[in-house]
This record gives sequence, C-alpha cells and structure tokens, in this order.
Amino acid sequence: MQADVFVEMECCQCNHDGESVCGDDFLFERILAENRHLAALSDGLGSGIKANLLATMTTTMALRFIHSNMDVLQSAEVIMDTLPVCEIRKISYATFTIFDLQIGGKSRVIEMENPPFIHLRNNNDLYVERRNLVAKRWTSRNVQLSEIRIISGDRLIAFTDGVTQAGLGGDEYKLGWRREGALDFIKSQVAKNPDISAMELSSAVVHAAKRRNENYKCIDDISCMVIYLRKPRKLRLLTGPPFHNESDAAYAELVRDFDGKIILCGGTTAKIIARELNRKIEFDVKMVGKGGGLPAPSYMDGIDLVTEGILTLTDVVKRLENDNNSQTNILPLSSEKIIELLRSSDEIELIVGAKINEAHQDPNLPIDLEIRRNIIKRLKNILEEKYRKKVLIKFF
Repeated sequence: MQADVFVEMECCQCNHDGESVCGDDFLFERILAENRHLAALSDGLGSGIKANLLATMTTTMALRFIHSNMDVLQSAEVIMDTLPVCEIRKISYATFTIFDLQIGGKSRVIEMENPPFIHLRNNNDLYVERRNLVAKRWTSRNVQLSEIRIISGDRLIAFTDGVTQAGLGGDEYKLGWRREGALDFIKSQVAKNPDISAMELSSAVVHAAKRRNENYKCIDDISCMVIYLRKPRKLRLLTGPPFHNESDAAYAELVRDFDGKIILCGGTTAKIIARELNRKIEFDVKMVGKGGGLPAPSYMDGIDLVTEGILTLTDVVKRLENDNNSQTNILPLSSEKIIELLRSSDEIELIVGAKINEAHQDPNLPIDLEIRRNIIKRLKNILEEKYRKKVLIKFF
C-alpha cells in the first residue's frame, strides 16, 4: 500500500440513560516505527461505573498484549481471567473487537462476542473469513481471528450491541436494528458523501441507532468505532511575522505553494501575505458584533480562514483542552471555524513567526495572554495527545 496514507481512527459513544459514564470503552495506539495502528472497542457487562471498569480493563490489556505480539488466545485468556466476576451471573464479562493494522502487510482482527465488524471497500461489505479459537479455561467464550489486507479507501467499522439491538422489541425493529440495518445505513451515508470522515460516520451511526429506540432513549450504551484509510488532509496555520523582514516573500510562498487548507492568525500575518501575494483582505461589516467576544473572521482569496491572532488562539486552545465546552455553549465564530478545520485535518503544520510583538509584553495583561510560542506549544500538545493529529511546529 502506498506510503502516503493516513489512518483516521474515531469512536462516538452515547451513555445508557441515567448513567454518568459509558459502559463501553475504546482505545487507540499508533506504532509509527512499525507502521502499525492498534484499536480496541470493549463492551462491559451491564452499564455505568462497573461496566466501564470492565471495558477499560479490557481495552488497556488488549492493546498492551497486541503491541507486544502476545499469542491471541493467550491474551484473551488473561483478559478473561483478570476481569472481576459478576456477582449475579458469576462470569467475568466484557466483549471486544481488536484491530492490529499493519500498513503494507497482513492485518489482524480479534473479536469476542461483539457484533461482527464491517470491512467496507468501494462501499461494499467484504467477506471476512473468521477462524474460531477455543480457550481451555473458557470453553463457552467464542474468540474469532481474521486476517485481512487493507488498502487506501477502506473503512473498518465496529460497534457494540447498543447499535445492533437498537429498537429491540418495538413495532418496526422487533429483533433490533441488527448488523444488516446498520450496514445499510452506513452504505447510504458513504454513498451520499464518499469522503465522510471517521468522526462524522461514527457519530451518524450512534445517533441513527438512538433514533430507533422508543422516545429516542439510550436503553443501552451505544458505541461505534470507524477506521478510515485515506489520503491525509493537510492544514498549515501561520501566525506572527517572520523574524527577519526580508523573509516576508519566502513566508508568503508557504501559502502559495501549499496543497491543503490555510489559516492565517493575526493581523500582521494577514497583511504580509496580502502584500506579498497581491491579494486583498476583506471584512464583512455584517459580521461586526457576531464574533462572540472575539474579532470576527476576515476573508482573503485562496485562504480558508483569516482571524485575529493571540486572543483567538488562546481561546481555541482552552476550548480544545475542555472539549469545546463553555458556560454558554456558544463558541466565538473565529474559534469555532479554527477548531472545525483543525479537527477535520490529519497533518497540521504550525508556522510561527519568531518576531516579538511588543503589544504582548505588557505585564499588566492577563496571564492567559501568553506569547505566541507558548500558545502554539500547548496547541501542538493537545492536538497530538487528545485528537491524535500529526503536528509539526516550524519557527520562521
């Protein structure tokens, strides 16, 4: 498989009604040195805290064992031996689906009693040959191993039974939505939007499952994991003027020659690019007062977004660190657009002009108004650690 492939891994969840945590858990890991991508989705017995504990223990152990290339059946036995035993059913119980994706080689999928995963290629559900494995100490548990080959454009979808059993017992879905219903829905979403992201597709499946329940209730934890192999979506964000004035032309070339999305953060940054590329900065007067506490975006031909600099970036970082939540649940327009572009991108370059802006050195300004470089480092950390983005900082 070609090297220029990004593996997007996302999972959307909905908690059982009345529960503060989800009884399902997911975990992702990239082993870049081996070109491997690991993912695990587990459904703990019941719901709430106890179920979450079971599921979290399962995903954590699963990725550790798979990472170390431990035998599949032995791994499953250790997981089942380790889980706490349910006092009522007298079993240690958590179902799981584990992906061990080897780019350019064979990939493995290990399943234990989750609904069968979907391997979608050209919007067709590929046949997957599964080999049954029987653990000596857990003969009643069904572990299945599949070996597959993945190529760019493939999607792998796994979900818990909160998806397949959605609507169970109702007039329309007496036997639940089932795998077939979820598959038809997924294929319809991909047909409408062939480039639909893993994040968008997983969210669509979860909300569609919830809609099939009576009164739109979550009668079970619902989780959908989507892995999408595709060409990476690139974004370049420039903020601050270059250290040397004579570097302005080269700075502007970073915009002209880039094959991806472009964000300019900062009035000086935008003026340099406009001057060097002979473009105009335009502002819609109708947007005055609609910025949500921050300056509203401007517009420039060939640029995806132009915003104010340090204040907006500080707000973006704080919202990403806190899952975009605010007391008012209303994001300033500039922050909302930056977050949207960052979340939808895979490889992000943060180009930081190294010239000091004296306006940001006033000791009387709030502590949150950090200089550009510190804000950018925080942005890089949160994008890598929380949102699994590939981020590179360059000082100019």
